[in-house]
Amino acid sequence: MADRSFLQWPFFDQAHRVLADRIDEWAGGALAGLDHSDVDETCKGLVKRLGEAGWLTHSAVDPADEASRIDVRSLCILRETLARHDGLADFAFAMQGLGTGALSLFGTPEQKTEWLTLTRAGKALSAFALSEPASGSDVANIAMTASRDGNDYVLNGEKTWISNGGIADVYTVFARTGEAPGAKGLSAFVVAADTPGLEIAERLEVVAPHPLARLAFSGCRIPASAMIGKPGDGFRIAMSVLDVFRSTVAAAALGFARRALDESLTRVSERQLFGAPMSDLQMVQGHIADMALDVDAAALLVYRAAWLKDQGAPRVSREAAMAKLYATDHAQDVIDKAVQLHGGDGVRKGHIVESLYREIRALRIYEGASDVQKVVIARQTLANFGGA
Repeated sequence: MADRSFLQWPFFDQAHRVLADRIDEWAGGALAGLDHSDVDETCKGLVKRLGEAGWLTHSAVDPADEASRIDVRSLCILRETLARHDGLADFAFAMQGLGTGALSLFGTPEQKTEWLTLTRAGKALSAFALSEPASGSDVANIAMTASRDGNDYVLNGEKTWISNGGIADVYTVFARTGEAPGAKGLSAFVVAADTPGLEIAERLEVVAPHPLARLAFSGCRIPASAMIGKPGDGFRIAMSVLDVFRSTVAAAALGFARRALDESLTRVSERQLFGAPMSDLQMVQGHIADMALDVDAAALLVYRAAWLKDQGAPRVSREAAMAKLYATDHAQDVIDKAVQLHGGDGVRKGHIVESLYREIRALRIYEGASDVQKVVIARQTLANFGGA
């Protein structure tokens, strides 16, 4: 049984505690024995089930309610719990939020009504098309172009490592419109997957199976009304979206770490070694202590960042970067210890600990690699010192 004491921390309202209980109960039944043999179909099915159960209403603002906002603590609770039960379920939920984050924060009422109504109900899958072959973490180096042509824009270029690529119904796409050099010359667009000129150039396979693709845009014509925000706002929009959702990546890592700790506690309590439970060995106790410490420290950082954002902080880049860096790096450590404590079972294909070992590695790369998070933390810490 996963530790629930953290829910009593002052970061949470009673509504968050109720949400945590409800999603845990739902996931324990709905996600048990989930078949991952066909990743595309499983993800589509998961989005449908998450939508029907109402969980996706937390992923984006309500188009019918102008006062609606994204509650980051709720997103983190949902991602942590889903990740603890099933990594692909967390992925399916997360992409509905990240893929439409720009619309939630900057979309027009018409854009929100057209797309968020569908994604919040699980009737359309979304994707966030930011990375390119030569510009992953370096967003300002985006080369893809969006050229104005009358009442349209024409997109040309490539995007890669796009989660939900190949199965998404709608993409948030970032391209260079040229208002200024570098970051100030980017804009964001909402692009339907069936738009002529948009093709799936390549499906990408990774160590933990998820739907990923490289997208090719060739003369892809979209109406000017597809722009999200204003010309040249693309970089600001992308950073604002990541500012919200980066903490949730940390929450997913926390969920993986909690599951690894839970599995390890069961293992060392039940496994006999030298005539006694493994848990009697001091070296094993040392591993458990390190794992428990990493889990709690990560949780504090995750929910501090989420709480700050929910309190109205305009930017939480430093806090979110700290949460993502620590939670993902140390979840890797926790899961590695879990593999060690499970011995041969820890590397047996299909074992939960083995799957966690594959799942966690990507989280240290996407939505800003660990080294990039260090740059963000250092720059803001130095800037704050200079300002003081």
